[in-house]
Amino acid sequence: MPIYEYACPYCRRIFPFLAKRVKPKRKPACPRCGNKKLEKEVSQFATLKGSPEPKSGGDAMPDLDSPRMDKFMREMERDMSHLDENNPKHMAHMMRKMQESMPADMMPKEMNEAIRRLESGEDPEKIEEDMGEVFDQLMGDEPGGPMSSAPQAPYTRDPGLYDM
Repeated sequence: MPIYEYACPYCRRIFPFLAKRVKPKRKPACPRCGNKKLEKEVSQFATLKGSPEPKSGGDAMPDLDSPRMDKFMREMERDMSHLDENNPKHMAHMMRKMQESMPADMMPKEMNEAIRRLESGEDPEKIEEDMGEVFDQLMGDEPGGPMSSAPQAPYTRDPGLYDM
């Protein structure tokens, strides 16, 4: 029986689930908060003995006073002045630049899907309708969102094993 891992964007935890089938017919709900919109994760593989341990705690916040960050902010300001808000590809370009400048665990994983849809030319309003929770979280409308005063916690792994 396979074990699948799912991430809850609200709890910021990755949960392992034991499936009774190779291809389960439904996604599980979060064992902690009941959220039914979990994301399937690529499971970690065992490392060989003597391999370096992964770094814990995620990436640190970028140094906002560094020359690199100053250059990035000037580039963003320049690009924003030329942004065509009616062009989804322009919006995707700006979102991708912001995402690349931030630590990996600061942006919701769902943001990749939103950027991909914008890059394909899909209507931003349709994307926002489908993924509004992600954008609200990004903009800090929910407690713990990355743009709120409290930094968003990185994903952690739950030690349990749950039935699917």
